[in-house]
Amino acid sequence: MSLDLSTVIIQVSEMVAQLRSGRTERLSKINRAANTLHAQSLNVDKLKKKIALSKTTWLVAEPVEKLDNIYPLLLTPEEFSVLATDGSHIDVDRNQSAHCFLINISSIMLKYGKQPDALLENEPRVYSKDEDLVIPSPDGIREVPIEGNLLGMKRSVEECHKLAELAARLPEKSQALGLIDGTLILWNLEGYPDFVSKVLLEDQFLIYLDQIRQLNQHRQFALASYISYPRSTDVINAMRVGLCPKDYVDSDKCAACVTRECYGISGIHDRELFSGLLKLKERSALFISPSKIQKRYGQHLVYFYYVKLENEVARVEIPQWVARDKGLLDLSHSLIVDQCQRGHGYPVALSEAHEKAVVTGADRENFWQLIETSMVGEHLPTDGSAKSRSKRTRFV
Repeated sequence: MSLDLSTVIIQVSEMVAQLRSGRTERLSKINRAANTLHAQSLNVDKLKKKIALSKTTWLVAEPVEKLDNIYPLLLTPEEFSVLATDGSHIDVDRNQSAHCFLINISSIMLKYGKQPDALLENEPRVYSKDEDLVIPSPDGIREVPIEGNLLGMKRSVEECHKLAELAARLPEKSQALGLIDGTLILWNLEGYPDFVSKVLLEDQFLIYLDQIRQLNQHRQFALASYISYPRSTDVINAMRVGLCPKDYVDSDKCAACVTRECYGISGIHDRELFSGLLKLKERSALFISPSKIQKRYGQHLVYFYYVKLENEVARVEIPQWVARDKGLLDLSHSLIVDQCQRGHGYPVALSEAHEKAVVTGADRENFWQLIETSMVGEHLPTDGSAKSRSKRTRFV
């Protein structure tokens, strides 16, 4: 049965009316947040100390410089390359007779200048061996299956691995940008045992980041991740800490607060704040992203900035070694803006990477059908679940 749009449209109209009525209040909050940003910029060290002393259940960005610093776009190099990787996967399906998953990683290299060139590839890989499907504890007593969120993080690690391999092909003395879609922070690892974090983060992801960093010995290569239409509130939350009249913030006690100064800017996003502060193509000051998992990142600690583009304010995450190298930082800024101009508001290399990596619903059906057919050909049992079989049968 199709969706009853006649019922939905009434609810949508109500939702739009609520958004319209709250628009004035939202604009007022954004203006207050901007004023707070300028005020807190006068004593950044004081704010940093207050943030360090505070205990909050919400994520609070750590300022690196004056909060209201704004940087114009610098000239784009005449010769440069942009690399990107993206991935998609087919998760383990417990209703299928074969226990396996697939990761498809795309590789994009776009060369600009006097001799433009392009490389667009993808590489699917099926994981079916017992040792590929789990992450075991060092003592061998416990195993964590690679599926769901964990498979998503493994895919992110493989995207970084592929980018490191792709970047190693760059000629010496070249200038290039490497792009990853989404965040550089493996947030969801916080909910897994330490041995899982060690395998995916310390033994793999950070190793690949280090391989990319070392490429800068003979070339200029900036690594960045691009987050479109970010819903982050890290900078706003830093302003909330600054607004609090107390010496430090304990969010567990906020409910008993009488003044509630910080409520005046709550509920808005960082992108809304910087949309009014930045002019087209400008970038914001640098901030350090808050996360417990960041304590393991070392020299790859993730910084971020916001950049205003034609259609949105995007969040750009970069490792520490890019943030502390002005040449690499400026290169990331200029080439991201250039990519968005070429890609109608979104980095063209990431668009191409997504197109090469995507796995459709039909691809998933064909994948499982191929496995079943191959197993039948080898006279292996294909005893999938009744649920799986029922999905292929139309009863009415």
